[in-house]
Amino acid sequence: MSQIKIYGLRSHLNGKKQQLSDIIHACVVEALQYPQNKRAHRFINLEKDDFYYPEGRTDQYIIIEIMMITGRTVETKKKLIQLLFKEISEKTDISTTDIEILIQESPASNWGFRGMTGDEVSLNYKINV
Repeated sequence: MSQIKIYGLRSHLNGKKQQLSDIIHACVVEALQYPQNKRAHRFINLEKDDFYYPEGRTDQYIIIEIMMITGRTVETKKKLIQLLFKEISEKTDISTTDIEILIQESPASNWGFRGMTGDEVSLNYKINV
């Protein structure tokens, strides 16, 4: 299970949400071995005066937060991060300098979906990849 939030300037994200979602999803499917039908993305559109970002970044700057159940290897998480940098920078006008990625993990027992806690649910994909 994972939830993904993409933060950026409204003026930049408008018109790019579907493309970014498709790229991010393809990377998650490849790196985490997710099923094609598993997509939970939320875009957080910010106005210029609500989004302060580090020096050296442009208005294209985005933050991608990925919350997932604990269990992936370090290599798998690094593969996901590297794929995201590569695919987003190659397929959009966003440079790797303007992309920040954060993976947060939480035990399955901290998740609730389908009326159960995550450690009670039978998933149709592996967590330990």
